[in-house]
Amino acid sequence: MAAAAAAGSALAPLDPVLVERWYSRGAYPAIQSVLTSVSGVLPLALLDVWIVLAAGLAARGLWRIGRAARGGRGRALAAAAVNGLFVVSAVYLAFLACWGLNYRRPAVTARLDFDRARVTDQAVAATAARAVTTLNGLHARAHAELDSQPGDASLRLALAPAFGLAQRALGEEPFARPARPKTSVLSPYFRWASIDGLINPLGLEVIVNPDVLPVERPFVLAHEWGHLAGWARESEASLVAWLTCRAGSSAAQYSGWLSLYWHLRRDVAPGRRAQLDQQLAAGPRQDLDAIAARLARGQPIVQQASWRTYDSFLKANRVPSGVRNYDEVVLLVIGTGTDVGDRPRLR
Repeated sequence: MAAAAAAGSALAPLDPVLVERWYSRGAYPAIQSVLTSVSGVLPLALLDVWIVLAAGLAARGLWRIGRAARGGRGRALAAAAVNGLFVVSAVYLAFLACWGLNYRRPAVTARLDFDRARVTDQAVAATAARAVTTLNGLHARAHAELDSQPGDASLRLALAPAFGLAQRALGEEPFARPARPKTSVLSPYFRWASIDGLINPLGLEVIVNPDVLPVERPFVLAHEWGHLAGWARESEASLVAWLTCRAGSSAAQYSGWLSLYWHLRRDVAPGRRAQLDQQLAAGPRQDLDAIAARLARGQPIVQQASWRTYDSFLKANRVPSGVRNYDEVVLLVIGTGTDVGDRPRLR
């Protein structure tokens, strides 16, 4: 029964408008508030609890198979397969109920004054040039702030009001509850796979790679908060992070522009990219080099396997571009019309 329900839920063609009304802006905000509040009081990541439980169930199944008599191992294997299918199906249904249905809501462009025609080569180059100028101007203040207010607790307190402003700018109500960043037993895997962070969809908590640099942390945390706000696609969570950082302190603004510039560099011609890099002051250039060095410490085999798996996961959840969706934040930032103060214009 659970397997049939999971298969039906995965394949059912749900109306995005109804998902938006009844789930993303209906039931989900209440679910998020409760789960994030509960997981937030735990000293360890709830994700680690699920990992331990899953390992325990797997070990129990293997123990039963090993203890079975030779003639009964076939039945033990079949029973383990049935139990495994039930657990996987139940986890998938819980994933959809707690967060995953947000993949079925309309794209954020449905509520924005978005026009793909605004995203020209000239507009991308102009935005990249603006990023260079802004990074050069913010570097000293941003690093002074980061040095004077170290730690995730101060970052969360400083960034939370800006997160509320970002949600208001996108017409969200009620606001999502920001979660405190946690670490996990998966931290070595994050390092090997070059994963900056994630949310635990079965606890709606934020897990951040401890190797993420201080200049990256505001954007990474705000990105995961964007997922907590119900924006499942990576580009949309990055748009929330961009708006959050733009409304935050100098350190947050610097982090936002640094991340956007990282994506913009991929969209300009190599010659123009070299010119932009040369126009960066020594400070921002050193920060970008430090980020590149951190990512280079990953293990290529783990990186490739991890990102291929995640690419398949995104495509299975109706994100056709897969992991390339990360870079599509550039389309959202440039293609969205703005009002005074660069506030995104809603339809």
